[in-house]
Amino acid sequence: MKEGRAGEEMNDRSPRDDENGEPRGGDVEALMSPLLIGAGLTHAFFTRRGGVSKPPWDSLSFSMAQGDDPEAVRENRTRAARRLGVRERALYYLSQVHGTEAQELRRGDDPDEVVRRVGDITFSATPHVACGVRSADCVPVLLGDRNTGSVAAVHSGWKGTLARAATMGVLRLRELVGGPGDIVAAIGPCISSCCFEVGDDVAAQLALASSAGDSALSWGPPSESARARGGRPARTRRVDLRTIVRAQLVEIGVSQGSIEDVPGCTFCDPVRFHSYRRDGERSGRLLSAIVVRGA
Repeated sequence: MKEGRAGEEMNDRSPRDDENGEPRGGDVEALMSPLLIGAGLTHAFFTRRGGVSKPPWDSLSFSMAQGDDPEAVRENRTRAARRLGVRERALYYLSQVHGTEAQELRRGDDPDEVVRRVGDITFSATPHVACGVRSADCVPVLLGDRNTGSVAAVHSGWKGTLARAATMGVLRLRELVGGPGDIVAAIGPCISSCCFEVGDDVAAQLALASSAGDSALSWGPPSESARARGGRPARTRRVDLRTIVRAQLVEIGVSQGSIEDVPGCTFCDPVRFHSYRRDGERSGRLLSAIVVRGA
């Protein structure tokens, strides 16, 4: 695996695109964090490219709930697991509810049972287990302990960010390793402040969710949906969820130098990312996953 800037596609060879703009040969596309690579932690922020799902879930999607073909999702899981270097049955994610419930994963857990568990944080100390979360605008956070190789994956939408899901992920990982550990974190592609338009009430709540305060808020021109809701607002509130999540991680004791942003706006980039805000109920779901380091 080659190192590079955060967010680069870093295979030993770059996949060649076919006539449809998809990677050839069943290669899935994923963005990486050099910080996590440097800690010896295999991981991936998968894009929507390189799977087998048909439109509107094309092509790499990880949810059947929106109507995708179960066999396509299974093949997408197989391809993602191959990229991560684990067995397909060792790749896990939950039924997410925008909260802070965490589920510890162990060797032999059945992924078909685990996906029915409710929660927004997966964590494990079992070597070669892949902890994952799914998203389609929400913030994926991958955490690892440099000392033990234990990991956690956090799903932090705006409601989860209010509830400090990333903070809970760090706490559960520390409980698992039996101390403060030496935690590194990568914040993956999500809806960015350019596109995350909210009402004044939500903006006010999110301003109180971290030490970032009002610095995580900005103004922007109203979107078409905002204009359709009535009135003629000159501008509307925007929120930078990345900034809030980063501040929460720092507040819980993760150093600034141990946090990395893997760039990408899910709303702005329909070629690489699924987006619920952009595509609605039939949006696909992205996967972000991190693997417990082996002995």
